[in-house]
Amino acid sequence: MSTAPAHAAAPPAEGWLAARVDALRAQGIHSVLATFTDLLGAPKGKLVPLDRLAHAMDVGAGFSGPSIAGTGLPRMGARSEYMGRVRPQSLQALPFMPGVAHAVCDGFAGGEPLDTCSRQVLLRQVARLQQERGWTLWVDIEPEFFLLQRDAQGQWGVADGDDRLAKPSYDLQALGRNLGFLEAMRQTLVALGFALEQIDHEDARGQYEINYRHDHALAAADRYQLFKLAAQAVAQQHGMVFSTMPKPLAQAPGSGLHFHLSLTDAHGHAVMADPAGALGLSETGHRFAAGLLHHADALAALCAPTVNSYKRLAASRSASGTTWSPVWKAVGENNRTCLVRSVAGRIEWRLPDPSCNVYAAIAATLAAGVSGIDQSLPPVAPCAQDLYEAHARGAEMPARLPRDLWAALEALSQDGALREAVGLAFCEQFLQLKRDEWVAWSQQVSDWELQRYADAG
Repeated sequence: MSTAPAHAAAPPAEGWLAARVDALRAQGIHSVLATFTDLLGAPKGKLVPLDRLAHAMDVGAGFSGPSIAGTGLPRMGARSEYMGRVRPQSLQALPFMPGVAHAVCDGFAGGEPLDTCSRQVLLRQVARLQQERGWTLWVDIEPEFFLLQRDAQGQWGVADGDDRLAKPSYDLQALGRNLGFLEAMRQTLVALGFALEQIDHEDARGQYEINYRHDHALAAADRYQLFKLAAQAVAQQHGMVFSTMPKPLAQAPGSGLHFHLSLTDAHGHAVMADPAGALGLSETGHRFAAGLLHHADALAALCAPTVNSYKRLAASRSASGTTWSPVWKAVGENNRTCLVRSVAGRIEWRLPDPSCNVYAAIAATLAAGVSGIDQSLPPVAPCAQDLYEAHARGAEMPARLPRDLWAALEALSQDGALREAVGLAFCEQFLQLKRDEWVAWSQQVSDWELQRYADAG
């Protein structure tokens, strides 16, 4: 692994920009898609002419601040403009948008880094880790997603109508039927520099996973946002919708966005691994895991941030007979029924789902883990049982995660240490938006309610 600082890339050498612009122009590039991520995790942006790239790097591409979810910016004054400053090293041609290069932006307002910009939130966390300890956080993100479609009546369903196996995990027939989409994704991701590792059909109808190589935390988050842009475009080309909804099918497993986490020191040595230690973890690794479990309820708000997320995080039956939902706050060696799974000297954090803001989720996860180290939290006793089987037989269980979004939001609001570490301004905006979302959902009347109560007498 590289041991380059995770918090920032070196500034381009003099003359680099002119040479880069010439190279892009030679590829037929005329515009730059300057992108940022709003508080809700959605990629946003605008097209900037290639000739204005230098301005977009130095000053930023301008956006109306109040029109972006969660900035907290006013409607007037110097801080009303959200300025997305292009990270020049992120420039690369987009295979699905001819003539356009993609670029990642950092959020600024009034000439200062914007504390409600989620990329800035993560940037601060990894910079602090590097400056205070000389450590780098490496993250392997595992994207799971559904391919959906609306029918003539506007109802959502699985795009592949023949995807009907009771246990569809690793189904080769579905892979064959959807090879057009999957091959287009492979070609697109390879062109964008992804080091692909595997593609498979997951354990629900219409559900897939595409794995690629890990990277340092900030680059991993940037890459996942680019993955989403690519998947949305390719799915649309094939008449489908790429969905990050955690659980679109009531009787099937949902989608996770598992983070495989490892830390290296300034010499590239693994900090959390110890082959001779319990679970293959060092004392530092155990304390990091303890920090995750200690702050798990509050982390749920940022890692599983939608009403639908808690349909996934439920000990419910699955039509396939299998569920991987990490309901209980436990740690185990290669135990997928635990919230924290140790594997090969690293930690798999199984709480996040693909509806999260990946920058905020990684930043909060890092802050929680480091707090466990700083507080010297004792190791959590390893779990050596299948927690779903234990639950079925009525055994005493570890504590559960919050059962709904409101409980998770309340946990975050009461976890002052985590909110301060992530950023008070960001968390304030996040809590406000998500409480509004909960209230809006609570006021809806579902078909289930009508069927159950309309003529109940």
